[in-house]
Amino acid sequence: MDISASKVKELREATGAGVLECRKALEQTGGDMDKAAAHLKEKGLAKAAKKAERTVKDGRVEAYAHPGNRVGVILEVNCESDFVARTEDFKALVHDLALHIAFANPRYVRPEDIPAEVLEAQRAAFHAEAAATGKPANVLDRIVQGKLDKFRDETCLLRQPFVKDDKVKVGDIVTQAIAKIGENIVVRRFVRYELGEV
Repeated sequence: MDISASKVKELREATGAGVLECRKALEQTGGDMDKAAAHLKEKGLAKAAKKAERTVKDGRVEAYAHPGNRVGVILEVNCESDFVARTEDFKALVHDLALHIAFANPRYVRPEDIPAEVLEAQRAAFHAEAAATGKPANVLDRIVQGKLDKFRDETCLLRQPFVKDDKVKVGDIVTQAIAKIGENIVVRRFVRYELGEV
């Protein structure tokens, strides 16, 4: 099948994949743009999963002050090389993550970062709240587990809906960046300051 250069260019702009990858995806899907984009996305996510084990020693520290200077964020995001740390794609990702943190106020990067005592205190509070409804014991555990999952979604950066597109989680944004940039990327830590808060 003959694939036009304009079609390859259109797919490349939509996905950020290389020219040859776009041409191959279009050939494999009979020129269907949507199927080709989906194929490239799957391939990119598989590559990103393979890169997750790589060591990250470089990166960027972003300082962000929200307009009005009432909220500020300092964020460290790591990657594998200083070359990638200086790219516009990486800088844009780190800036967007800092903006998200300023807006959404997460407390932890990932669920594993939640201290055990905080999780147990939440579990006890949710259990007491659920028990007050008078539901049977077998239902209480499911209610408590559901509330704990929601607590993780609300307080962990990587599980929050992304501020610029709430259909996508922040963790998915990072995974997409890994697939596009070609290096492992890790959100290491952040601090969020709000005027008047202790």
